[in-house]
Amino acid sequence: MDRYSVIENKNKREIVLLKGFPCIWGKCTFCDYILDNSESEEEINKVNLEVLEKVTGKYKVLEVINSGSCFELPKETLQRILQIIKEKNIEKLFLESHWCYRNRLDEMREFFKIPIVFKIGVETFDYNFRNIVLNKNAKFVSPEEVKKYFQSPCLMVGIKGQTKEMIEKDVEIALNYFSHAAINVFTPNSSNLERDEQLVKWFKDKYSFLD
Repeated sequence: MDRYSVIENKNKREIVLLKGFPCIWGKCTFCDYILDNSESEEEINKVNLEVLEKVTGKYKVLEVINSGSCFELPKETLQRILQIIKEKNIEKLFLESHWCYRNRLDEMREFFKIPIVFKIGVETFDYNFRNIVLNKNAKFVSPEEVKKYFQSPCLMVGIKGQTKEMIEKDVEIALNYFSHAAINVFTPNSSNLERDEQLVKWFKDKYSFLD
C-alpha cells in the first residue's frame, strides 16, 4: 500500500495514510477501509513513523488521514506529526474526523497550534440515505450544522440507490457552503453495496470541471 503521496494540482499538499486504532463507529455499510486499523499500538506507530519520515514540507501543507478519525491515532504518532510540523515548517494541516468527535476538534487545534482544515465523511447531505442506507450515524439535518464544525465535507457518488437529484444537491451544497470539499467515486469493495456505472458516467460527464 502506498501511504505517502503528493497532491500536485489543486490545494497542493503532501498526504499520508496512517494506521489507527479501531474506528469509534466502524459500522458504515460501504466501508472496508477499517480493516487497515489495528489494536496493536506498537504496530501502528511502527508503520506511521516510517511513513511520516517521507514528509518533506515542500508545500508547507500536510494532510493526515487514517481509517477512522484523527482522534484514533496514538499519542506517539501525534507527537511525531507535531515534530514534523516544526521541523518542516508546515503551515497548514488537513485532518479528518467522524461527526461524533465534533465537540473535540479544538483539542487538535490546541495541540498542533497551526491552522487545521477539518474534513468529515458526509457522503451525502440526504439524511435518510446517509443514515439508513450508508449507516453513517451522522444525524445532522442541515449543511449549516456541519459548517459549524467542519470546513471540508467528503462526498461519495456512484452507489446504487443514489439519484442524480441527490448528487446535484450535494454538489451544490459543497460549492456554496464550504471552502473545501472532496468527492469520491465509489469503488466496489468487500461490502454489499454496488456501484451504479450509469450514474458514475453521468457524474463524470456533468462535473468534469471538478476533477
